[in-house]
Amino acid sequence: MATELVHVGHGNYVSANKIVSIATPGSGPVRRLVQEAKNRNMAVDMTGGRKTKAIVFMDNGSVVLAAVTPGTIDRRLRHSRDRGAAEEEEA
Repeated sequence: MATELVHVGHGNYVSANKIVSIATPGSGPVRRLVQEAKNRNMAVDMTGGRKTKAIVFMDNGSVVLAAVTPGTIDRRLRHSRDRGAAEEEEA
């Protein structure tokens, strides 16, 4: 099984199969989770100095800060999965 990567902005990618959830950074509980991840050195800032628009939670407990919206990441995930399914049908 090949590793699928999803573009999260500014030339940065995360492994699609490792994503647990995607959230907006607006709520207090999400902010606390991000702060806890930063304290444990488990936060990865992939915003390129821009405003954080999405928080991606990974299966290993790390948190990725992204400068693209959760909807954009979701569309990219769906597109890569649809493309992968079409390639499997052709084979």
